[in-house]
Amino acid sequence: MKRILIAIALAGLSTFIYSQELSQWRGPDRTGIYRETGLMKQWPAAGPKLLWQYTGLGGGYSSAAVTSGGIFITGMVNGNGVIYSLDHSGKLKWKKEYGREWTSSHEGVRTTPLVIGNRLYLFSSFGQLICMNTADGQIIWSVDTFREYGGRNIEWGVTENLLYDGNTLYCSPGGPEANIIAVDRNSGKLKWKSRGGDEKSAYGSPVLINHGGKKILVAMMEKTIQAYDAASGQFMWKYDHINQYSVHPNPPYYSQGMLYCTSGYGKGGIMLKLSADGKSVTKVWENAQLDPKIGGFVVLNSKIYGGGDRNRSLFCLDWNSGKVDYSLRDLAPCNIISNDGLLYIYSESGRVALAQPDAGKFNIISTFRVPMGEGPHWAHLVIHNKRLYVRHGSSLMVYDIAAR
Repeated sequence: MKRILIAIALAGLSTFIYSQELSQWRGPDRTGIYRETGLMKQWPAAGPKLLWQYTGLGGGYSSAAVTSGGIFITGMVNGNGVIYSLDHSGKLKWKKEYGREWTSSHEGVRTTPLVIGNRLYLFSSFGQLICMNTADGQIIWSVDTFREYGGRNIEWGVTENLLYDGNTLYCSPGGPEANIIAVDRNSGKLKWKSRGGDEKSAYGSPVLINHGGKKILVAMMEKTIQAYDAASGQFMWKYDHINQYSVHPNPPYYSQGMLYCTSGYGKGGIMLKLSADGKSVTKVWENAQLDPKIGGFVVLNSKIYGGGDRNRSLFCLDWNSGKVDYSLRDLAPCNIISNDGLLYIYSESGRVALAQPDAGKFNIISTFRVPMGEGPHWAHLVIHNKRLYVRHGSSLMVYDIAAR
């Protein structure tokens, strides 16, 4: 009987762990840092083995959300957004339309699904906040944040990857009275709204930081970097950060009281120091050279690695001073993630590279060209269970990167 009870308890624990499995944009903590082991340190000359590809996703720039149970990815077909659910061999399990998507300039779906257990969440380019069942795509609840909260769209459509904490979802309708909102992720009901700085959103995705004994939500909006008390929505501070087109899609990065934010179009980045209580910030340094437009950056061992937009080089910046340690005029513009100290770079030119940031230089170890798809190479790379997921337009390609 005792063994039976233990077996039941372990089965229940396994179910609980699976039910809480998470997949979100740019990895487990939204920093672009993955934590897998047993991956190749160098790829074959022709690139890693292509295990399978799925074509026919329709237009889009979103990444795959990958869990042990399957793969979820968005696309646009005939002006409608579609969620595709695939198994790990690339077979379609189900697909579900959820509403209209962006058909104007750079048409297609913008955002990566957030998967938590058996729920999938998405924020569409028209401000529709959606919750689905991962088993079959059934819509559990949906909120039109433009209609309900006065949200305002932007020139190229909302491009926001949802942030969550426990049972709370955060997003940025950009309305005059509801700049940022927090909703219950089980029901979609409003927890709080804040007018903040009364600015439109700016293609970015907010982050949650722990500072001074509290959780603070940081978002890059149209003209400023903004901070809110995550529990109440109380507006805390804003700091000017303006570029030519009000495009700020790179998530901020926080470490030990310091906050780094950067944007493309030649704007570059700024390092801010938070006060002890988190209620104000002061500038530490600025650097206009590393100006990623859509590709993000990663921070490893007090160094910032990223690819420039107008400054078309890979850069290594010192976290403390903002000075360029070294650069390489190759592969940029690009998006970039990291695993086990190596950089995985997906260039807008369609090359995928594995690089070692050695002392004083970027060592490009291996590269291959993406063979399928169409349009800009903007979807961020994903690593899961020793596989590399590469999306290009209507095609998803999955590569084996396990060490042998």
